[in-house]
Amino acid sequence: MSTIAPPRTATFQLKGGLYPLTALQMLGSDLRSFEQQLKSKISQAPKFFHQAPIVIDLQKLNHQDPPPELNFKALLDILTANDLKPVGVRGGLPEQQIAASEAGLPILQESAKETSKPTQTLNAAKSAVEITRSSVKEIHGTNSKVITEQVRSGQQIYVRGGDLIVLAPVSHGSELLADGHIHVYAPLRGRALAGVTGDENAHIFCHSLEAELISIAGQYKISEDIDQDLWRLPVKVSLQNGRLHMESF
Repeated sequence: MSTIAPPRTATFQLKGGLYPLTALQMLGSDLRSFEQQLKSKISQAPKFFHQAPIVIDLQKLNHQDPPPELNFKALLDILTANDLKPVGVRGGLPEQQIAASEAGLPILQESAKETSKPTQTLNAAKSAVEITRSSVKEIHGTNSKVITEQVRSGQQIYVRGGDLIVLAPVSHGSELLADGHIHVYAPLRGRALAGVTGDENAHIFCHSLEAELISIAGQYKISEDIDQDLWRLPVKVSLQNGRLHMESF
């Protein structure tokens, strides 16, 4: 009986990573109304939602008395029919998690920060495209990074535990993410997500606002929702009373 010799070189490696996802917070169980509202939302930015990975967040259902029953099979059918990709369920009561698991959805564990203060993290997940080492500089004594080369379409830059500073244009189809602030000293045409782990004091600054999407601590606006009077102007974005606030500077 022949045996298969082990490969001389490793063919894969398992590594942990943080990839922001779109969290779909369920507020009720009326799936007919849900589907209508979902279609309306997707029509505002079809490219943004195209094949976006979705985490179904059940936390707000827990506060209803009694908690509504949710047909997870029907919910999955609605999401996939609208070209969304459900990847798992977060939160919920044990019986809700059992029903979700029976429908084929993984149960995502919550971090300590999420348990103490639920936050909505936004964005279609993408594989991070490596930026050339020469274009990335760390600021001494901090976790912040400075990008000196253009951020091109398809590239994603994430700064964990610090700020992201970009000294070159940010192209359409690219993505900036930071736990802290984001500064762009050039046109911002891609997506910028600051405070991705829930920091509501994070800000976004750019010399020319032309973004596809901006977000702070999960609150976001797509380009169609941005005040056109601020378009292509230097803009500061902050979070005030749970809503994005933008002003020229």
